Amino acid sequence: MQRKKASDFPQELLDLFDGYVHGRMSRRAFLDGAQRFASAGVSAGALFGMLKPNYAWAIQVPPDDKRIVAKTVDVPSPHGNGSIKGYLVRPANTEKLPATLVVHENRGLNPYIEDVARRLAIANFIAFAPDGLTSVGGYPGDDERGAALFKQVDPVKMREDFAAAARWLKSLPDSTGKLGAVGFCFGGGVVNQLAVRLGADLNAAVPFYGLQPDAADAAKIKAPINAQYGELDTRITSGWPAFDAALSGAGVPHEGHIYKNANHGFHNDTTPRYDEAAAKEAWQRTLDWLNKYLKA
Repeated sequence: MQRKKASDFPQELLDLFDGYVHGRMSRRAFLDGAQRFASAGVSAGALFGMLKPNYAWAIQVPPDDKRIVAKTVDVPSPHGNGSIKGYLVRPANTEKLPATLVVHENRGLNPYIEDVARRLAIANFIAFAPDGLTSVGGYPGDDERGAALFKQVDPVKMREDFAAAARWLKSLPDSTGKLGAVGFCFGGGVVNQLAVRLGADLNAAVPFYGLQPDAADAAKIKAPINAQYGELDTRITSGWPAFDAALSGAGVPHEGHIYKNANHGFHNDTTPRYDEAAAKEAWQRTLDWLNKYLKA
């Protein structure tokens, strides 16, 4: 399928799809709403197919790339679901390196997030991408099924699983003990929560379009935060000014970047909401932030 861009679709249709992706409407409701954008040659169902992810587009670093070593590991999570499985990848060298947790969206550990972990590895980080769906069998290879499974996992236990993964990653023998976290959508919110929970044990955080903590929780954050937002993602981006003020009040080094005309999910290169210019700029800022606070 030829790659489409956000500009190929009406913004209202993109907003409808965002509602579907985040569980605010069913697929049926999306199709009903999309019907008014259909034409003789393009049905509502075809529009759905154009908007959903094509994971073949996500492969920037192939799984068998000789620069990296990757494996699947199980991490104990006694206060969560017992354990959490994830994708551990590092450069093919033996030096001690800083580590970065990579937290997925609300579909589980899909190929796009695995590729993000590999992108971090070729930037000389140990990266670990845990799968919050481990307790229900893991990411099923299909986003719709992943979304359904996501609703079956106790959210409190899932948060415990991610915290366990972060602590395990920080303590790896081949890690320097410096820990970063990068997350997208749901995962961006998890990164913010981990910053609250881990305090000084988290050394840098880059949440992409993640829900922000309230002022009382933000005051507990110690990790430098570099937040990334899309201008058109008003539901999430509108929370930045209050978060910015809370981080300033807490004396936390931080930056917030709002990318003009970018949608929620602009970094995810598997859907038309991908914005190449914004994604590349945000990724460079991510690497610069992690290098500054994890490698200095």
